[in-house]
Amino acid sequence: MPSKPAPIKKAPAKKAAEKAKPEPAPAEAPPAEAPPVEAPPAEAPPADAPPSDAPAEAAPAAAPAEDAAPAAEDAPPADATVTEEGAASTSPSEVPTSAPLEVSVEDVNDNSLTIKWNTPETIGDSGLDGYTVEYCKDGTSDWVTANEELTSANRFCVKNLTAGDLLRVRVVAVNAGGRSDPGLLADPVPIREVGDRPKIRLPRALRSRYVKQSGEQINLVIPFLGKPKPVVSWLKDGQPLDTKRVNIRNSDKDSIIFIRTAQREDSGVYEIAVKVDSLEDKATIALQVVELPGPPTSMKLVDFWGFNAALEWTPPKDNGNSDITGYTVQKADKKTGDWFTVLEHYHRLTATISDLIMGNSYSFRVFAENQVGMSEKSAVTKGVATILKTGINYKPPEYPEHNFSEAPKFTTPLSDRAATVGYTTKLLCSVRGCPKPKIEWLKNQMIIGDDPKFRKISNQGICSLEIRKPCSFDGGVYTCRAKNEQGEAIVSCKLEVKQVIHPDPEKGK
Repeated sequence: MPSKPAPIKKAPAKKAAEKAKPEPAPAEAPPAEAPPVEAPPAEAPPADAPPSDAPAEAAPAAAPAEDAAPAAEDAPPADATVTEEGAASTSPSEVPTSAPLEVSVEDVNDNSLTIKWNTPETIGDSGLDGYTVEYCKDGTSDWVTANEELTSANRFCVKNLTAGDLLRVRVVAVNAGGRSDPGLLADPVPIREVGDRPKIRLPRALRSRYVKQSGEQINLVIPFLGKPKPVVSWLKDGQPLDTKRVNIRNSDKDSIIFIRTAQREDSGVYEIAVKVDSLEDKATIALQVVELPGPPTSMKLVDFWGFNAALEWTPPKDNGNSDITGYTVQKADKKTGDWFTVLEHYHRLTATISDLIMGNSYSFRVFAENQVGMSEKSAVTKGVATILKTGINYKPPEYPEHNFSEAPKFTTPLSDRAATVGYTTKLLCSVRGCPKPKIEWLKNQMIIGDDPKFRKISNQGICSLEIRKPCSFDGGVYTCRAKNEQGEAIVSCKLEVKQVIHPDPEKGK
């Protein structure tokens, strides 16, 4: 027996209004053309219910058509919410996302196909519920859904395919607003096993920016794998290559890009694509062709004072397609006109030149530098810096006079000596003092006068006493005494004079 239909819920305010209305008069019979409204069948009593002698209540007659319309109007829409006052409000409608981006083949064999894609550009406030993947045979429009449930990943493997089929694939994003526009695979995919998947083996030197000077030859070899023979294509900055400037030669294993004479306009991002059936591998090469920079835009002599000049310049308009690495500043004397470098590999745009010669006039110029070298032309100052001659009054500094007075002090004392009779000997010592001390020599505490046997010398603080051909009586204690206004000092030593004993030849017989 069919189930009883669910009753339509009414808002509280509507119910109260209906209670207040009087009972409507019985409606006239509907016209013959209107189909009769069948009353819902009465529910059967349970099997275990006791029999009842009371007559069964008749099912209520169907409401007239006029009453059915207000009842339908009272029911709020399915997506409406009932407020406390009983009024229904409708939530704002959602908008589907944009189509998934860059749908491409990741893998294919004789019974499965793996595709990948990027997230849609526009998703919406409600977020993304997932993706559905659909496919159909080429030439038909019978799309088959590959995944029973939505997938949140950006790749999907379609399995249990038939080898030899040519399939078209699309991906649809789903959110609260519904399905998006489909993201289509560019070309139909043949379901078959690929011998060798395409793979570009980009040389290490080409993985970073490849720099060449203008006028040089460019010859790059890019090896790759793939079987059967891959289809190779090239793009420059997203556009087809100009075959008049760039020559391409492809083989089964590599692709060669050749430029006979590189120019600035050859710079850009070159993209190589190697394709086997639906599988594809791509690589990019960033080529930069550089040359010498132009000269700085202008150079100005800001000021000059004393022996200095302040300069200022602006970077060149043409940097040679390479960053400016520094500047070279030169000066020239107007008398000779010869240029001399004063600053090299300088990084600022302002400089102060010092050590200029008084009475000369100078001009200045600046060159720009990049990784290729220094610019051929320079920016030159319009004015000249003239270093004027100025009178200089030199006043020597005044220093307080230092008192160098010092009492005598022996820096090298006398040393004990042993001499031989008849052999001249000398006693030495050194002394300092200010003013120059007076030197006296004593023997056994007696002052040695002008005895010709003794020779006294004092020069630059070195004092010496020479004893000519001493005899045994010249031995004793010798003293040197130094005196000046600040004091005196003495130093002594002992001299021993020995007699040489010759052997007696007669005693030896």
